[in-house]
Amino acid sequence: MQVYKNAGNTKRYLNGGADHHLSLRNDDSSQNRQINRLTVIFIILMTVVFLAVGRDESNKEANLINGAKCATIFYFLLGLLIFPQGPFERPHPIVWQIVFGASLLYMLFIAYLTFLRIDQIRTIMFWIDPDVKYTKREIDVIEEYAVNCSNVTKEQLYSVLNIYAVGHFFGWIAKALLLRSYVVCWSISILWELTELFFTDIIPNFRECWWDQILVDILGFNALGIWVGMKLCKYLELRKYRWESVKNIQMGKLQRIMIKFTTLRGSSKSWLSMSSSTRRTFYLFILIVFSILVELNVFFLKHFLRFPVSHPFCLIRIIMHLVVGAPAIRELYLHMTDITSAQQLPPQVLVFITTLSLETIVSIKIGAEEFTRTQSLKIISWLLVMVITTLACLSGLVFICKLQRGKKGKCVYDSTDDSCWEEVGKSE
Repeated sequence: MQVYKNAGNTKRYLNGGADHHLSLRNDDSSQNRQINRLTVIFIILMTVVFLAVGRDESNKEANLINGAKCATIFYFLLGLLIFPQGPFERPHPIVWQIVFGASLLYMLFIAYLTFLRIDQIRTIMFWIDPDVKYTKREIDVIEEYAVNCSNVTKEQLYSVLNIYAVGHFFGWIAKALLLRSYVVCWSISILWELTELFFTDIIPNFRECWWDQILVDILGFNALGIWVGMKLCKYLELRKYRWESVKNIQMGKLQRIMIKFTTLRGSSKSWLSMSSSTRRTFYLFILIVFSILVELNVFFLKHFLRFPVSHPFCLIRIIMHLVVGAPAIRELYLHMTDITSAQQLPPQVLVFITTLSLETIVSIKIGAEEFTRTQSLKIISWLLVMVITTLACLSGLVFICKLQRGKKGKCVYDSTDDSCWEEVGKSE
């Protein structure tokens, strides 16, 4: 995958936006490229005209389906000319253009759902999959959760080895491959278990015994998944992410580190400047919050729309967010750790953040009645816990970096350095 060898390359990528792959060396090549674009658009339009005029239009339902298919194909073909390629070169830039197009299309679909009632959304679900009408959620099958927690038996231990346990393990392998940091992964893992405690009034199956949350989830499948994922990062020679960007941080005592990350200095116009430690705190907070929302929206949507976690709706959404999350996290990392990067967030990051925000809006709208069961104090406490987790995560990153730096001496941590990933070579 693409390696950014200097800050200038990163700056050109992030400043280029959607047109960074269209830069040309001279006017002749630019003219040829414009001619090629017009040729492709002309061929697409002629194909659409031929298909639209030369087909039987007697079937109304077929007209709607074929029209939607044609619009989607036209959208992706035209998008290959204008969508950004993303931060990766492998397996091919076109793949990441298609990923960006798919994420943008999904975002527009979620925006459309914000204007529908829950019965209208379920009507769309029934049209896509009629069997979803007869499916049952986990809470419709299991009457009680977290009962007899003090009496641990073999039956209870076997009962936790379910689809959620498997999801924890493989999910954290994927997250470790995306985040590439033990500290960030562990912070989000612990924060998720705390998040479940705050939302048990809305999602009953968030109720778990203490030993299930701590021993089975955090110290069990989560820890194993993070370890396997990080070992895969090393085996595949993936660049290790340095979210702390400590090349501009003077190492000191832990108290001084906390003060540096929590104190706002400078004018109101410079609190998010490219060299500001507050900027790194803010973007890491975004990373942690939206990592939690990816998981939380899964439970909200399946609970309010009444389908189980094993349904393809859940699986397709999780896979889509996993694939889209790879370039989004990479773009955020480059933007966050490089002081020469553009002020604006990269396109894939903006689409990813907007999509998750819209999903949250849809969840709150269709589950407004159930959200009233949760006290406002719990929501405020949850937000406060996320802020504290972000600060603790940053402090842990810098503290570990200080220890490693003391052992290796010459190691310099910045967004382009890979020498501290043990013996692993430079690659993405």
